[in-house]
Amino acid sequence: MLTSLLRVLVIYPIVVFGIRLMGKRQIGELQPTELVVTILISNIATLPLEDQNLPLLMGIVPMLVLICFEVLMSWGVLRSRKLRHLLSGAPQIIIRDGVIDQKKLTDLRFSLDDLMTALRALGIFDVTEVQLAIVETNGQVSAYQKARARTVTCADLRVPVQDRQPPEVLVADGCISAEGMQAAGCSEDRLQRILRHNELTPEQVFLLTADKSGVRCLIRKEAAV
Repeated sequence: MLTSLLRVLVIYPIVVFGIRLMGKRQIGELQPTELVVTILISNIATLPLEDQNLPLLMGIVPMLVLICFEVLMSWGVLRSRKLRHLLSGAPQIIIRDGVIDQKKLTDLRFSLDDLMTALRALGIFDVTEVQLAIVETNGQVSAYQKARARTVTCADLRVPVQDRQPPEVLVADGCISAEGMQAAGCSEDRLQRILRHNELTPEQVFLLTADKSGVRCLIRKEAAV
């Protein structure tokens, strides 16, 4: 039991390090090479955990080799467009001017249900509203709507507006965020004035966001039941 625990404590940080080194992506955003390496690493990691007779290095070394290989491949993909297309493919247009390219859907083995599901996730329920839809190399669908279906913006209405920085989190679940305070240009004195004005301490705040113009959101912690 103790041996298994020690092996887990050794392998776990190596796997986490490898996944972090490959980049911060969700499973659905992984390129084919990244997905293959992720699956292989997870399978290799289980071998020394299941079989106590296998040396720990039998699992660590192959994982490190795969991680190094993926880093080298990522570097090569960045440098070579041909290699990038060979390994990851290229984006494919499946809708143009509201017309679905049925042959391209078949080539991609992309069903009509898959397409409609992806469009609904983007808030599009009418195919004729789509000017252009593309299947990206990670399998996700990107869509550009026709002008008549797009949300009207201030630029469309020619309404002059001033750009503002988004509010930053100053206090989250009772903890003061130094990074958020710096980004919002909020000093310690200003934060204390805000808290005193609302008769609160940081520990009583669930969420406090603000920008340079003032407080945007203040939510008190609910009393524990």
